[in-house]
Amino acid sequence: MPLNELGTRSSLLLASGVGIVSATGYGVYKYLANYWDNKPPQKWRQVGELAELYIYPIKSCGAIRVNHMDCTVIGPKLGLLRDRIMMITRTDGTYICARTFPKLLLIQPSFDEQYERMTLSAPEMPDITVAINDLFSVDPVKAWVWGQSVTAKDCSEEIAHWISRFVLNEDFGLRLVFYPLDIPTRPVRETQHVNLTARDTGALHNSTSFMLLTEASVGDLNQRLKKPVTAQQFRPNFVVKGPGAFEEDDWKWIKIGETVYRNVKPCNRCSVITVDPETGIQSSEHEPMKTLKTYRMKPGLKTPVMGMQMGIRTEGSVRIGDAVFVG
Repeated sequence: MPLNELGTRSSLLLASGVGIVSATGYGVYKYLANYWDNKPPQKWRQVGELAELYIYPIKSCGAIRVNHMDCTVIGPKLGLLRDRIMMITRTDGTYICARTFPKLLLIQPSFDEQYERMTLSAPEMPDITVAINDLFSVDPVKAWVWGQSVTAKDCSEEIAHWISRFVLNEDFGLRLVFYPLDIPTRPVRETQHVNLTARDTGALHNSTSFMLLTEASVGDLNQRLKKPVTAQQFRPNFVVKGPGAFEEDDWKWIKIGETVYRNVKPCNRCSVITVDPETGIQSSEHEPMKTLKTYRMKPGLKTPVMGMQMGIRTEGSVRIGDAVFVG
């Protein structure tokens, strides 16, 4: 073999070997970086404390403010009071929300002391009660959340009639369904968020089973608005006092009480935040969305960010006043 050809082949083999070693090394680096990025830190720094806790048993309907709650893979709960465990659908099982029907926010759920019976109230409507335990024995139906199918239980013709009368002013057209499982069953929709897993998708939640917001972030926004809003307009589970405005954007790990969470994605906002939860009336000026768009847009997102969505990594209980740590 000519020496020049032998030299060329040797150079190619050497370059290939270096490339394989480099690629392997980079792969190991990425694996280790991802491993440590998804491992809770050893050291924590206190940044504030829990000021408010909310559970929303029905998607797009009223909140229940609580002093403590259990935090599980399915979401916040107290007995059978669970977060986003029910939703209102059309008769074909497709989910409807307050973006299209702002009146939904005026449907106010409440629970008995044992957290077993839910009562619904709404303006100019008689109260109606649902025995949650009875729903587990109902035949399953198929429902849809953002195009993803879920197995659910229908909450009765009586409840369907009540909701249809209030929302549509008709006797039929809408139904209330209940998610009966203790684990999430839907895959991740927003696959661009690498830390978001199927374990984080919750019961009937849009993205994740936990959302956190700080008082200072709401305060910063209110300084820019003609009409102030409350944290409840953004439908958080946790409201934290102490940190500066939007510091939560940069948190990776959060520890509250017995629980540990991973920040898996920013909470990009939809037009539900333009509806006053006290009146069910949408802002004619499209606020606070209009103002948020002027300073809270993030690369790759089409809508502004307010708060963060979390995946639970250690289950447990939390209560008002618990210290909030980050790492």
